[in-house]
Amino acid sequence: MAALSLTLSACGGGATLPPDSAATVKGETLVLRSAAVTEWKDVGALVTSIDMADARARIPGILESLTVREGDLVRKGQVIGRVVDNRLGYEGAAFGAQAAAAQAQAAQAEAELSRVQYLHANGVYAQARLDQAQAAARAARAQVAAAKAQQSAVGAVAGQGAIVAPSAGRILVAPVPAGSAVAPGTSIATITSGPMVLRLELPESLAGRVRVGSAVLATGLADDAKAVAPRATISRVYPSVTGGQMIADVQLPGLASAMVGRRVTARVAVGERQALVVPRRFVITRYGIDYVTIRVGKEATSRVPVQIAPIDDPARIEILSGAAAGDTLIAPHTGTRP
Repeated sequence: MAALSLTLSACGGGATLPPDSAATVKGETLVLRSAAVTEWKDVGALVTSIDMADARARIPGILESLTVREGDLVRKGQVIGRVVDNRLGYEGAAFGAQAAAAQAQAAQAEAELSRVQYLHANGVYAQARLDQAQAAARAARAQVAAAKAQQSAVGAVAGQGAIVAPSAGRILVAPVPAGSAVAPGTSIATITSGPMVLRLELPESLAGRVRVGSAVLATGLADDAKAVAPRATISRVYPSVTGGQMIADVQLPGLASAMVGRRVTARVAVGERQALVVPRRFVITRYGIDYVTIRVGKEATSRVPVQIAPIDDPARIEILSGAAAGDTLIAPHTGTRP
């Protein structure tokens, strides 16, 4: 009860404990001065890659095979599945037969041209007959080329049944199982594309206070509560607002693609403010209450309860109340009786 009444009196009227008559002004001293500190805002963040790439089906048919699953790493250009359309086989056979028939007609036309050329040279046929035979041979050759081109086109379409990874990355989603019927454009797998980033989701009220280069503390990435949060800067701010939120990317070294989709918390610097900041060694804690020692005369000191708050520097703290600018603090002696 005595400690509670002391705290309430300190918050209400700034009262201090009675001066320590045995204490003398010794040790390290510090005059309180206002200093600029970074103002932080807690925001949500998403571990993701800069872009997402889709491996899509290019022809209709049946997904005959799929060689990857969620979590697998793939390289750019790797074949991860295959779509088969049985109709293409029949079309290829039909165009192959047309090509064979065209080749037979072309052989007959070439033979007829050779005979006409011989008879023309011996004065039997006129020039018109020779021109007619030459035109027929050219038409037959063109029909052969057309049939072969159609056959090659069918083969090329069949070759597009291969599902190719458009980028190197990790498979995030592969929603279509093997054996399913697919249409052109169906997404077979979604793959991370580009470096991993921490994507911040900021309220639109911070649009004028957050910019490229603003500091970010990724507090939610540290599994150990005592670990130091990774620090980085914003690398990209997207110029659009959706649902009252703006998006910004932070590139953190060592951010693993195995954590894609993980939601964490982060602190982003939104400006500066004036505060009373002192080294933590100037504050002592007794029975759950924080105190500082203030010089009240040439040889007298007083321990005053204060309210403190952490800042981004773990070696310093901010004094919110209990002491004012201009007060002279004295660091407690090491080994002081609690």
